[in-house]
Amino acid sequence: MAKDTETTAPCEEWYTLSLREVTCSFGVDAHVILEIMDEGIISSQKNEQNEFYFGSDDIRRIRTVLQLHRDLGVNFAGAALALELMHEIEQLKRLLHSSHH
Repeated sequence: MAKDTETTAPCEEWYTLSLREVTCSFGVDAHVILEIMDEGIISSQKNEQNEFYFGSDDIRRIRTVLQLHRDLGVNFAGAALALELMHEIEQLKRLLHSSHH
């Protein structure tokens, strides 16, 4: 999975990527990204040409979902739940950290 991180991490803070760019970057077919969208994991926008494009948060979420799927065999519904739980953990950590300062 290092390829995905190396390919997208440097640019994902300020770029939006098209569906084609995302599929090429992660080495997956468009239907995989559309399945991830169907699970509600990412919410894409459409540009003037009616093409999907994805922002930095979507790209990070796609990378995480694909890592869970490829490395651990987690299906996309399970990955959605894992992302939600990871987000809650981060919120709790911030809350705990802010209450100690």
